[in-house]
Amino acid sequence: MTSIDHTRQHPPGWVRKVWLAAGALALATGVVGAVLPVLPTTPFVLLAAYCFARGSPRWERWLLRHPRFGPMVRAWRARRVIPLRAKQLAWTMMVVSSVSSWWLMADPWRWLPGLVCAVTAWWMYRLPSR
Repeated sequence: MTSIDHTRQHPPGWVRKVWLAAGALALATGVVGAVLPVLPTTPFVLLAAYCFARGSPRWERWLLRHPRFGPMVRAWRARRVIPLRAKQLAWTMMVVSSVSSWWLMADPWRWLPGLVCAVTAWWMYRLPSR
């Protein structure tokens, strides 16, 4: 006979579906960010892992075992580490997207992407790489 763990509270089904949808959206954004210079991949994959942990153990397991994204998520959870290569790529893409936005966006908004990228880059810089 197996024992049931009653100590862990599970959210209602609709809440789990919201977490699952949010995780799927974050992961999709991260995948798009891998090919577009406008979006960084790492923060969105980490957000997806956070959401999947609350919404779907199956999707969380899949993400943790993924050959590309799994090591990043496991390192983050274990030691709050973002690999140096991921940081360098993110910083490069943020510079490219900020400069592009400066040239392409209207005057009152053109500084906003650069500001968001600068704050994100500073946050990433302060995290360990190993």
